Amino acid sequence: AILKATELVFICTPIAAIRSTVEQLIPHLDPATVLTDVGSVKAPVVEAIAPLWANFVGGHPMAGKAESGIEVAQLNLFAHKPYVLTPIATTPPAAVEIVEKIARSLESNIYHCSPHEHDRAVSWISHLPVMVSSSLIAACMSETNSEVLKLAQQLASSGFRDTSRVGGGNTELGVMMARYNRQELLRSLQQYRLHIEEITNLIERENWPALEQHFQSTHSARAKFVPD
Repeated sequence: AILKATELVFICTPIAAIRSTVEQLIPHLDPATVLTDVGSVKAPVVEAIAPLWANFVGGHPMAGKAESGIEVAQLNLFAHKPYVLTPIATTPPAAVEIVEKIARSLESNIYHCSPHEHDRAVSWISHLPVMVSSSLIAACMSETNSEVLKLAQQLASSGFRDTSRVGGGNTELGVMMARYNRQELLRSLQQYRLHIEEITNLIERENWPALEQHFQSTHSARAKFVPD
């Protein structure tokens, strides 16, 4: 009875459980009820749910934390953070407006794009960093000298903390990113590998001017992603 009178329902399960959750909800919903999700991958979710429920709006509030659980809840977590909506041609504009109203109330920055554009973009700035961060931690742990490893662990500070944070976070979420955004993530990883090889080659050849030019280029480019 409560669900029948509900205007909007958020599906906040892991990506793998979204479809089954919606299927369980459908018998209890009014046809006018709007469904939205918070999954970090959109194309497979939208493709699975849109045929089941006309008033479905794919959503991705991008204000995650490395920690998970109600005990790390944070006031104003979504304020001034991106909230991506991925309506398709058949998505009712009224349904989109209802989700937008919630996002605006959270003071989020709202963006619209297609599900596939979303997945390609987040593979670069969200999913790839998780894989890179995890690889950094694993590489450090491969140090064979136990004393050196212990020293490195003791000396690790803000630089290591920043670059390793997402690699030490929610393990289930990391697997879901790779599983459901596999093609786009593989594409990003392949490009990342090329750039790692480029830096390796510059260091092997002791080409310090070219390495400095590389760092200058990335220094300038970073501001386009995260303005200071």
